[in-house]
Amino acid sequence: MSVPSYFSSDYAEARDKFTAAAKDAGAELERFDNPAEGPDGVKLSTDIAWLGPKDADRILVTISGTHGAEGFCGSGVQVGWYRTGRAQRLPARTALLQIHGINPYGFAWLRRTTEENIDINRNYVDFDQPLPVNAGYEKYRDLICPTEWSDDVARDTTAEINRLIAELPPMTMQAAISAGQYVDPNGLFFGGKGPSWSRRTAETIMEKYLSRAGRVAIIDYHTGLGPRGYGERIGDGTKGVPGWDRARDWWGDVTSSDDGSSTSAPLTGTSLEAFVRNLPQAEVTAIALEYGTQPLDKVLLALRADNWLHAHGDLASDQGKAIKAQARDAFYQDADDWKQMVWSRGIDTQEIALARLAG
Repeated sequence: MSVPSYFSSDYAEARDKFTAAAKDAGAELERFDNPAEGPDGVKLSTDIAWLGPKDADRILVTISGTHGAEGFCGSGVQVGWYRTGRAQRLPARTALLQIHGINPYGFAWLRRTTEENIDINRNYVDFDQPLPVNAGYEKYRDLICPTEWSDDVARDTTAEINRLIAELPPMTMQAAISAGQYVDPNGLFFGGKGPSWSRRTAETIMEKYLSRAGRVAIIDYHTGLGPRGYGERIGDGTKGVPGWDRARDWWGDVTSSDDGSSTSAPLTGTSLEAFVRNLPQAEVTAIALEYGTQPLDKVLLALRADNWLHAHGDLASDQGKAIKAQARDAFYQDADDWKQMVWSRGIDTQEIALARLAG
């Protein structure tokens, strides 16, 4: 099979390819049904596959679809890992846990967010404590998320955001937009008012499959930032944090959003933080593998348009269909060369993780 064949055109195809490939490889499958409905009545689920000894104490975890529309990328690597036979070459005492479509609603509807409009990579905070404050988002909310949308609005607000990006200190505006906010349920990068279905499902998976592991490596697949097709390895934390230092030792080129070396602004409530926090018995080495698609201004424009569409627009309109196509292109480059770059970097990253887990 060719590399492009591992990737899919929509969520339903991706789920079917993943479950078929995992089953053929002899993996144990489990499905978590999401109560929301997908396009045209498509049933939604997070599907997991475990391959390897039940009592393995070293586990490689791969995650696709944290930001739903980004799920095509990680799904393709997960499917290909089975179809090429690599999954059969696990080191001793090691297992592979693949989590497919942890945000199935966003994957199916081509949204980064869940059915609650929650960005689950900002949702892993303690809701019993005061929530993080994003003063920049509150200051620029009307600019970031206008209540009306047209070509003129898109042009004018993008120009103003680009001006602020250029004039303010580095990452100031990007953090205002993307760091996470907890005040605007209809806005961008909303972290929620409580745990989302996807977070609760992920925590159930952690407890059931990882609570007795001694060493865990996590690769969470993302798209949208950086040069087209390049996979940036973004660690959890920065220099001096054991997991980040270990990731840097393993892969060499790991960046940090906390020290300014990453294309990502510092974030709150991420899933990588949650895995470390929820697995205190384990040595956890976690990265996000972030692939570029389009220039940042186009990606931000697609995000803002899609947010407006679901808050105020009509998905069935010509404008709605154009915005959904724009969102898909911002997070999935349906081109063979991009898929090959995703695949090559992905398998290299996973093979290094397995070797270091075994060592």
